[in-house]
Amino acid sequence: MKQLLIIWHSATGGTAQMAQAAAEGAATESGTITRKLRAADAGPNDVLAADGYIFATPENLAAMAGMMKDFFDRCYYPALGQIEGRPYASLICAGSDGENAARQIARIATGWRLRAVAEPLIIRTGAQTPEAILAPKHIPPDQLTHCAELGLSLAAGLSMGVF
Repeated sequence: MKQLLIIWHSATGGTAQMAQAAAEGAATESGTITRKLRAADAGPNDVLAADGYIFATPENLAAMAGMMKDFFDRCYYPALGQIEGRPYASLICAGSDGENAARQIARIATGWRLRAVAEPLIIRTGAQTPEAILAPKHIPPDQLTHCAELGLSLAAGLSMGVF
């Protein structure tokens, strides 16, 4: 049985909703086990045990969240040379852009020699004021559907041996 690992961080709830939707979508694929771990709780052994990944992060100050960066800092070298070719996708919750966080994840994934199997899914909340940026986020159901579809697609691809 293949394992999909969803690594996520969220401060205001938006990315948590996106990661949960992806996990729920992936769970509908019976041939794959899905694990969802907070970035702070995930380590190299979790990365090594998985067959594919979804990295989910907010974009903060035009970069991936610090906790997601911490995850990559802790896991990069212990997994280097051992996970080449595994599939991944990314989920980004952003105020207005999200592209730089997606680029940062892609660069790290390139170093790990992972294979992107989908374009980064960036959901923009439109939060631009300090109050809106810090407020709890509510991702619209139609956007969560895209997250669920991404989770299902990755899980199904793992299960069928496509990836």
